[in-house]
Amino acid sequence: MTSAKRILFALIAVAAVLLGTAVPAAAHAALLKTDPGEGSVAKTAPASVLLTFSEAVLLSDDSLRVLDPQGKDVARGTAHHANGAQNTATVNLRPGLGDGTYTVAWKAVSADTHPVSGAWTFSIDKPSKAAAAVPRRQPGGGTAGTLYALGRYLGYGGFAVLVGACVFLTVCYPRGARLRVMRTVAVSGWGVLVGSTVALLLLRGPYVNGSSLGGIADLGQTQAAIQTKEGAALLSRLLLLAAAAIFLSVLFGPFSRRDGPQTRRGLVFGLGICGALIAAGIAATWAAAEHASVGLQPGLAMPVDVLHLLAMAVWLGGLVTLATALYSTTGIERAALRRFSRLAFTCVCVLVATGLYQTWRQVGSWHALHATRYGQLLMVKIGLVVIMVGAAGLSRRWTARLADGFGTVAKAPKSKHHHSVPATARTSSEPKLATQLARQQAAVAAQGAKQQRDAGPAHVGMRRSVLAEAAIAAVVLAVTTVLSNTESGRSAEQAAAVGNPPGGTAVTSTGPVTLALPYDTGGPNGMGIASVHLDPATTGTNGMHLTTTNPSGNPVDVPEVDLALTLPAKRLGPIRVQLEHIGLGAWDATSLQLPMPGKWRLDITVRTDAINETTLTKTITIASPR
Repeated sequence: MTSAKRILFALIAVAAVLLGTAVPAAAHAALLKTDPGEGSVAKTAPASVLLTFSEAVLLSDDSLRVLDPQGKDVARGTAHHANGAQNTATVNLRPGLGDGTYTVAWKAVSADTHPVSGAWTFSIDKPSKAAAAVPRRQPGGGTAGTLYALGRYLGYGGFAVLVGACVFLTVCYPRGARLRVMRTVAVSGWGVLVGSTVALLLLRGPYVNGSSLGGIADLGQTQAAIQTKEGAALLSRLLLLAAAAIFLSVLFGPFSRRDGPQTRRGLVFGLGICGALIAAGIAATWAAAEHASVGLQPGLAMPVDVLHLLAMAVWLGGLVTLATALYSTTGIERAALRRFSRLAFTCVCVLVATGLYQTWRQVGSWHALHATRYGQLLMVKIGLVVIMVGAAGLSRRWTARLADGFGTVAKAPKSKHHHSVPATARTSSEPKLATQLARQQAAVAAQGAKQQRDAGPAHVGMRRSVLAEAAIAAVVLAVTTVLSNTESGRSAEQAAAVGNPPGGTAVTSTGPVTLALPYDTGGPNGMGIASVHLDPATTGTNGMHLTTTNPSGNPVDVPEVDLALTLPAKRLGPIRVQLEHIGLGAWDATSLQLPMPGKWRLDITVRTDAINETTLTKTITIASPR
């Protein structure tokens, strides 16, 4: 295996790792406010619960469940929008609710079609010993989430190959439309896009509901998925792909059989108009259902996103087609390479212009560019594209060094074992044998010409640089897939500004953290308050002070108290906090090391006697030192 091919397989493996280790879809509609508040204690039972999000959400009948301390659903009716506001979710509660801690479990689909979910608690009169356990169904996760991400990646890849191959064969290399290997590239892109679209439609139900893959056979889930914005976009994509099949039949039929630019000109114009409309329509099925359709300036963002996707497809798909032509055909004209080089440069300019607008719209600030996962992924994508542009510059240099006769098929030298065709075979009495021998000679000549051409340093360099571009493109598509499934920087910072991370868990603002958490272990003298102070709440060395008091606020000792910190986003922890008992109801930890910033989960376990204990959980923000 050549070094260039090793690089190709390595980078494709990186793309697979990016998809395989991608975390489930982060919340794209951030939970901004709840009523009753998270962790609050109400004197009287509320008549309803209300959730307010950063953007519009789509609700289902079971989007909101309110469980009493015994786990019984006390919601009355189904979830709906409050006063028609699409960014809210509310459900009425049954009258006469008893005291204790209630759990609100919610799920919805954000306006950009990604599922979001979460849970929080509130209490009536006083907290109970424990809240109801919520079944662990994580929309967007599990096997269905992994397969859905893979389907999205294949969809992007199939679209790029389909559009890029068609543009390359009509604009840059019309003669290639006659070659079977070129037809295979374009048709393969079409087939992959069709297959991935059908798979996404079937997986939509399990993906959104967090159910098993058995949901694929549930016609009810499929029907519900079709009625959503994402389902309508996928169905529209399938209809447009049917039109694309007709386009391919014309491209590889009447168009490929026309000789000369004059006889092909009229057909090229018609194909160009139809192909552009079909490609733009397919790109619009992404733009109308994802980030571009929500947030700031959607009327401008969606056409800009369509241009971005088309430029990406023409460039990256054209690279795959060009690499196939360089490795699998007997020659390609230098003029075709020059035409593609100019076309690729135009695509890069479009990508830069549209990418700058998308970056401003989705990230919003320099801080979000490095402090949010969306911004970090975007920086990775920009770096990869810069590397691709560098490889493209090398390809342009190799193109300039190629001989003018690069695309011609040279006559292969005769070997010393060459035998001329017998005279009897050249007579009309044996036309089949003559035709067969003529084909063999033509094949030998073509192979000899290909070997002679491939041996040239310019051609070797050209093939390697194009292969490197195509390989990096595979990783770019993987990052793009993960990026499109990640909460935008604007939304993440908006959620942090109001004290909520994606998904609705409360987050303490940056700086020293002070928490007062009521607890009730259920045993004798089992009620009290655990107070925690963490300073400076940044990476590095921190000091932590914990006190336990009774409901009246007087210090009280408990037999055991344990603290642990976990960073779920990085799969780090739990980090056990070594506490030193320094006095009545007081503990200290003076050298707590926190290695990285992020939203950490703090678990406090309080045991009041030999058998009664409870665990309190809170999410806090650890920042980088200023």
